[in-house]
This record gives sequence, structure tokens and C-alpha cells, in this order.
Amino acid sequence: MDQDTEIINANTRNEKVKNFLTKNKKKIVILFSSIILIIFGFFLYDEFKEKNKIKIANNYNIAIAKFNSGQKNNIEKELINIVNAKDRTYSPLALYFLIDNNILSDKVKINELFDIVINETSLEKEIKFLIIYKKVLFNSDTESENNLIKMIDPLIKSDSIWKSHGLYLMAEYFYSKGEKQKSKEFYEQIINLENSNPKIKIETHKRLNRDFSE
Repeated sequence: MDQDTEIINANTRNEKVKNFLTKNKKKIVILFSSIILIIFGFFLYDEFKEKNKIKIANNYNIAIAKFNSGQKNNIEKELINIVNAKDRTYSPLALYFLIDNNILSDKVKINELFDIVINETSLEKEIKFLIIYKKVLFNSDTESENNLIKMIDPLIKSDSIWKSHGLYLMAEYFYSKGEKQKSKEFYEQIINLENSNPKIKIETHKRLNRDFSE
């Protein structure tokens, strides 16, 4: 009797499954098709990104080779295009090359490129903070105090390994302007910072002992 009941229950379950599949056949087909398309799309996108990165790398290497061989026509445009590609490796490199070789002299445009790399490019955290530091360093001779503080604020508020570099830059900035109290405040933050760069900490001690001792 129990065996008959089990057979009936099994048949009932099979019938329910069959009815469910029949009623929802279209939905099931769509679901599995969607899953296949998503998986296929993921691999296609991954392949596209890899090919695009190779293309950007080639464009960067060609531009540098042309510049080094004296063929400087369109170099500025080519490197700006690489910055605008927002590649985590080659966009920062292209920006540095533009600055270091005085290819682009327009500071407004350079700061726009800095912002693209900092705000719109997918960077590792420490790389991003390094570029923020470089932007402040680039602007330290021309920008106002308020603008420099605004630029460096994300770095100063972080726990980045570059924080002590940023603090030292601002301390030196205020020292050069004769604002010794503001300068001292930044130097003291370096002393109290646990992960301060050792060389910067030594230089800070020297500065405080030499110029701020009572």
C-alpha cells in the first residue's frame, strides 16, 4: 500500500513539473537565453577591454617613439587622446609626459587633464593620491592658498602613504610665504603621523629644530 502511495505521489510530482514547464516554457527559454547572452556579453566585453588596452598601449609607445626621434607633430593631440581614454596605466603616463617635456603649456588644460585622470579614471587608491599630490605640486607656484588647500584636502584627510608628502608640501608652501604658524601646524602633523615617510620625518625634525625652536 505504501509503495502504491509513493508511486502515486511521484506521478503527481512529475505531472506538476510537466505542467509547470509547459505553462512557463516561454519564460524559461527567455531566462536561459538571457543567462547565455549575459555570459557571452561578459566575455566579449572583457575581450574588447583587452584589445582596447593594447591599442592604447601601442598608441602611447608610438607617440613616445615619435617624440624621441624628433617627430613632434600632433604629439600633443595624440597624448591628450590617451589621457581622455581614461586608462589606469597609460592615461597618467601620457599626462606626465606632456608636463615633463613641456609639450602642453596651457595650465588650465593641464588641470582639466589632471581632473580626468583623478576623477574619471579607475585608479588604485594610492595611485590616485599620488596624482593628487602631483597636481598640487604642479600648481603650487601659481594657485591661491585656498585652491591649493581644496586640491590637497582629499589627500590630507586620507590614510595614504602619500599623506606626509602632501603635508610637507603645504608646510614648505606656507614657510616660503613667511606664514610660520601655518607652516608649523603642517610640520607637527607629520611628526604625529604614524606612517610618515621616514626621510620626510627627518627633514621635518631638522626644520622644526632649526627654524621653530624657542
